[in-house]
Amino acid sequence: MSRSEELFKRAVERIPGGVNSPVRAFGSVGATPRFIEKADGAYMTDADGKSYLDFISSWGPMILGQNHPAIRESVIKACENGLSFGAATEKEVEMAELICEIVPSVEMVRMVNSGTEAVMSAVRAARGYTGRDKIVKFMGCYHGHSDALLVQAGSGVMTAGIPDSAGVPAGCTADTLSAVYNDLASVETLFETFPEEIAAVIVEPLAANMGVVVPKEGFLQGLRALCTKYGAVLIFDEVITGFRLGIDGAQGYYGVQADLTTFGKIIGAGMPVGAYGGKREIMERVAPVGPVYQAGTLSGNPVAMAAGLTQLRILKENPQVYTDLNEKGTWFFGEMRRIVEEAGKPWQVNAEASLGSLFFTGTPVVDYASAKTSDTAAFSDYFKYMLEKGVYLGPSQFEAMFLSAAHTREELSGVLELLADYLKK
Repeated sequence: MSRSEELFKRAVERIPGGVNSPVRAFGSVGATPRFIEKADGAYMTDADGKSYLDFISSWGPMILGQNHPAIRESVIKACENGLSFGAATEKEVEMAELICEIVPSVEMVRMVNSGTEAVMSAVRAARGYTGRDKIVKFMGCYHGHSDALLVQAGSGVMTAGIPDSAGVPAGCTADTLSAVYNDLASVETLFETFPEEIAAVIVEPLAANMGVVVPKEGFLQGLRALCTKYGAVLIFDEVITGFRLGIDGAQGYYGVQADLTTFGKIIGAGMPVGAYGGKREIMERVAPVGPVYQAGTLSGNPVAMAAGLTQLRILKENPQVYTDLNEKGTWFFGEMRRIVEEAGKPWQVNAEASLGSLFFTGTPVVDYASAKTSDTAAFSDYFKYMLEKGVYLGPSQFEAMFLSAAHTREELSGVLELLADYLKK
């Protein structure tokens, strides 16, 4: 029995499913989770000493690679002053100033402790600002596990085959309206039906929790126009895309500004942290200056702020990182698509910049319904093949592959060779 298997056997006795998040579970691919001991650059090493080329990047934030020396040093230095104060620090101010400087739509920002908390808080702020109750979300887009948004939520929920979630009272989702991603007409119909009741539309500008689904031309621009027309708040969930597609995230990449934006672990360089921010007139509704209550005892943790500031400053001062990374992604996922097509497979390769997915379906994937046509058993076989060969993918058909600045073209070429060999089986 391997060390990972031993640890998993112990874990299932004390942790539901043996994992602290469903996205780490290997049940849907018929395997045992690998327990990771360390990571560096483009690689993770498990408890048995086996190294894997890392394509999850801690689910996105490790854009510079694992264990970046400058970030590590900033964390060590911050720890020397203490781990947590529960009081205001200078680094919180610096982080807020930096985010507002590099994301044009953000005039004020509040630190929180996770992406889920950021989204929950942004939705509450939108409702408090508009005085309305209803929220529009898109089927297959995941916005954390708060009650009101666990409706056709994508990602781990899709893998587990759970359409919603037990334990969520019907009343919590009564004001959540579901629309079809990439289908503006479905959103317009909701606005026409509830013209003065919709507080906000929340969307992943680049969907990455039903696999990667790229917004169609005009889709995001259309959402912006509809929200403006009907007086609703447009919320971009940039927990994944923020500071990844570019320094100003999906908003800069696609040229569309949101009213509120949520951010995740990338602003902590992978440490547990999140934030939400946007127009001053909305954010000034948040306590203690406004009536929208939201609090977090450990929000703005000094160690997480130190890590995030270091990473964001590196990215801000070195725009070539994005140029190189996005070019690398375009090449890599383009080569994946070529190899699949030349092998005569009908599978889909969806990608944008440094994020991509291989869907095991002959149907073009443009929304939740088409993503669900994927053959998850075929993905499972592929996943186990790649894992055995030392390539660590997300253990679900519906997760994205994340490239980092640490991946070399030589390493990525090796992955492409593995894909070609797999297709010859």
